[in-house]
Amino acid sequence: MGETMRAVGKYQRTLSRQNWTLGLHNYIKNTKGPASALFLSSIPKPKPKSTDAIVKVKAFGLNRMDLLQREGMYPVPPQAPATLGVEFSGTIESFGGEPERSFKVGDEVFGLAYGGAYAEFIAVSTHMLVHKPGHMSWEEAAGVPEAMYRIAEFTPGKTILWHAGASSVSIAGIQLSKADSAAAIYVTAGSQEKIDFCVKELGATTGFNYNTQNWSKEILNVTDGKGVDVIVDFIGQNYFQGNLDAAARDGRIVNLAAMSGTKLPEGVDIGAFFRKRLRFEGSSLRSRDEEYQGRLRDLLVEHAMPKFENGEFKIFVEKVLPWEKIVEAHELMESNTTKGKIICTIG
Repeated sequence: MGETMRAVGKYQRTLSRQNWTLGLHNYIKNTKGPASALFLSSIPKPKPKSTDAIVKVKAFGLNRMDLLQREGMYPVPPQAPATLGVEFSGTIESFGGEPERSFKVGDEVFGLAYGGAYAEFIAVSTHMLVHKPGHMSWEEAAGVPEAMYRIAEFTPGKTILWHAGASSVSIAGIQLSKADSAAAIYVTAGSQEKIDFCVKELGATTGFNYNTQNWSKEILNVTDGKGVDVIVDFIGQNYFQGNLDAAARDGRIVNLAAMSGTKLPEGVDIGAFFRKRLRFEGSSLRSRDEEYQGRLRDLLVEHAMPKFENGEFKIFVEKVLPWEKIVEAHELMESNTTKGKIICTIG
């Protein structure tokens, strides 16, 4: 029998408590459940492929996709392991046969993986690793989002709207937009507290409360009817029409998730695509191959890491919990009250 490690799994409600640990690799992908279904168990320790490193995980970050995957609502890529989690920090323990030469055993790193971060060890391609700066804590490093900024082909002088403004990706995106001389940065959020955070702490121009305002009409009001050049959306169904209405002529709408669903309601008017010459595109970083992941990693290192070093970019961590409290961590994310990352530590 090979080496084992602890990892977060889900139990099947049909199993008795004493049998929860059985069949973890099988049922974590094939069942769904609430946050209370998560627990710590023992599973086989991963083995590295040729370009992989085995990283001993110090901390991991939570993402909305984790909640969706837990509920059986996220299309997990075939190369992903059963264990949840894509963001992590830790130390390199060993390698496969052909790793990148810039890494060595004992290096402190962080990065993105296809899955498996909710565990003591993770197998991850060295093309997806970044050296952790000495000034950055394990918790901060596990919360660095490699934002999908490049897909919108943003250029200085454009306007941009970030939905879910207080989410970790949008927090990074707002800072990137400001650094790249956006003409205006707009956000949507569910409370005035979150809007104030985006404006006062991050530098957004203004924001709109989706619970009390018609954000698409407000966007048109503040832009004199022009709309915004780039919209980055994580909501999907409920925001589809509003995005079309709020987009400027020759604008781009980038859809990175669909928290409200993927099926459009009856009556959606797609005429704006033609009238405004809009471009709509979707992307999932998790589905990208290692080559693309490596290019994105290099972009992060070259473009963003110096700004983390000099303090221009900040990582906002809302809460740090030991991974034994993974249920509490998932419930906190589900509450939609947070501003920034929720991090779990392993120690």
